Amino acid sequence: MDYRRIIPCLDVKDGRLVKGIKFVQLKDVGDPAENAAAYSEAGADELVFLDITATLEKRKTLLDVVKRTVERTSVPLTVGGGIGSCKAIEELLDMGAAKVSINTAAVRKPKFVKEAAEEFGSEKITVAIDTSGNSKLPSGFEVMVTGGTVGTGIDAVQWAKKVEGLGAGQILPTSKDTDGTQAGYDIPMTRAIADAVSIPVIASGGAGTLEHLYEAIVEGHADAVLVASIAHFGKYTIREMKEYLAERGIPISL
Repeated sequence: MDYRRIIPCLDVKDGRLVKGIKFVQLKDVGDPAENAAAYSEAGADELVFLDITATLEKRKTLLDVVKRTVERTSVPLTVGGGIGSCKAIEELLDMGAAKVSINTAAVRKPKFVKEAAEEFGSEKITVAIDTSGNSKLPSGFEVMVTGGTVGTGIDAVQWAKKVEGLGAGQILPTSKDTDGTQAGYDIPMTRAIADAVSIPVIASGGAGTLEHLYEAIVEGHADAVLVASIAHFGKYTIREMKEYLAERGIPISL
């Protein structure tokens, strides 16, 4: 059975869990390790830990915070933010991360995706793609880098196909336009990428209701949903999310 996954996202800045809107207006939500432990116990399928200012600040991921978080969780943890070398990936995997997520470094040096997939296996390599609407591009969606602050002129769907060819094991596209708005995922963008590749796609950016999760899977063709605001602020429990989807015929690991 191919289950759809619920994945809480831990955006981390200066070692603290934060949540913003459209990548800015960040609010402190607490300690990432404590939250990871709670989500792990609550039945999350996986967790994603993103050191959101690492690339902007031109530094590596905060390893001590990753270590504390890994120690507190019993589900697979994907770590991203500031990863630019195979040595950095090796450090994180050795520390207990199940997968890594690369974003800006992949755009700057696409062959890094190939090197990483060959060295560690495709299943360990997630490519995160931050997108923003741009009507001048064929798909209407542009790849953004450096924490979503810089447009690249690269078409997001073409880029997704390219990284699949380079060996990425899954894709995490986040719409900057819907991130943190709780108004719903960017379904056209998610579907365009999911339909263009054969590897798993994780919908990200904008979940505010249980219906949004269902839409991302059924209309957006996503294999998993990333959740942040609706989980961090206590709007819904992981169990409520899973039961809602299961009641509507979505295969879920309860």
